Amino acid sequence: MLSPNPLSLFCALLLCLPLAIVFTTTNTTTTTTTINQNNITTSTLNDSHKTNPYIRTSFFSIGNNNSNNLSEKVVVPPLQEVNDDDEEALFLAATHAKRKSTWPRKIAFMFLTTTPLPFAPLWESYFNQTKENLYNIYIHADPTFSYDPPFSGVFSKRVIPSKPTARLSPTLTSAARRLLAQALTHDRSNYMFVLLSSSCIPLHSFNFTYRTLINSTKSFIEILENEVWKFDRWAARGVDAMLPEVKLEDFRIGSQFWSLTRRHARIVVSDKKLWSKFKLPCVRLDTCYPEENYFPTLLSMVDPKGCVYATLTHVDWKGRKDGHPRKYDVAEVGPELIQRLRRDRPRYGNGGGNNGKRRRRDPFLFARKFDPDTLQPLMAIADGVIFEE
Repeated sequence: MLSPNPLSLFCALLLCLPLAIVFTTTNTTTTTTTINQNNITTSTLNDSHKTNPYIRTSFFSIGNNNSNNLSEKVVVPPLQEVNDDDEEALFLAATHAKRKSTWPRKIAFMFLTTTPLPFAPLWESYFNQTKENLYNIYIHADPTFSYDPPFSGVFSKRVIPSKPTARLSPTLTSAARRLLAQALTHDRSNYMFVLLSSSCIPLHSFNFTYRTLINSTKSFIEILENEVWKFDRWAARGVDAMLPEVKLEDFRIGSQFWSLTRRHARIVVSDKKLWSKFKLPCVRLDTCYPEENYFPTLLSMVDPKGCVYATLTHVDWKGRKDGHPRKYDVAEVGPELIQRLRRDRPRYGNGGGNNGKRRRRDPFLFARKFDPDTLQPLMAIADGVIFEE
């Protein structure tokens, strides 16, 4: 048998080197990252961004991390250190997101919270009703608050890079825009984008909600034109601060909670003109509610016929004067309450009367606000009432 000489070995190595380079540069893996400080973990979804030159989305899990895979642990900046440059890249990527969603279409459930989700077990049962992957969950969790118990189950590792939020400021609107941008860049299948709070509960089964939203070609967003406090809200940043971009006659008011189509989600994240005005700090805090003004104003100006002028999240403002809606307590929770909320119908806006919204009778899909103590009575009627179609 011939023994290989040094020259032949060198030639063989040169022949194999290109193949080795190909395998090295094309292999894609999903990396799991852990931050021991503040108990924050993140999973980077590389595969979903192979064609996206702008950003890679990271999901954070706030709470205890029990992973024993030490070989994949690396240190990354904590949640609070997401800076303006990162956000600029995120919104640039979202602006370039594909216009049409892929099949099967999904609903992006976007939770805006400063607390652990008190109704997580109810939502867990809600999402577990479907065997198919027809939804995504995104959580904006104010990093200045603690979250104990941590997000788990279907909510595990669904927290996006978040920033502090506060009422009477543009930060709640910024958080909603941030959720839209993350959802657009994460999954092209996302078709409807639903904004929810930690005090929201579902009023129907997942399948009922899915059919209602996926079969719609329009967004559901409350758009009110002639409210008595319209001028005060428009002038909250100063009498002429909104001009010339937003004239008083174009200013709208509506619920903070909406369901937007992919087209409208892209319009929101691409907008700079109106956002340059709504992100300004208010000089009158008692009329400063940009989260209830920015989205209805923008969409009524850009695509009024693409909207159903109503929210599908039920809320009771009757007799309230403190800026907070009614909160349901334990004594009120039962089958009768759920059926009553279901029978109620949204208030439709008073603009653009030619789009047929006055003839509609859309169902409420969600409701708020519920006291955290109502979890157990809600769970007791979940299968027999709430999820019963």
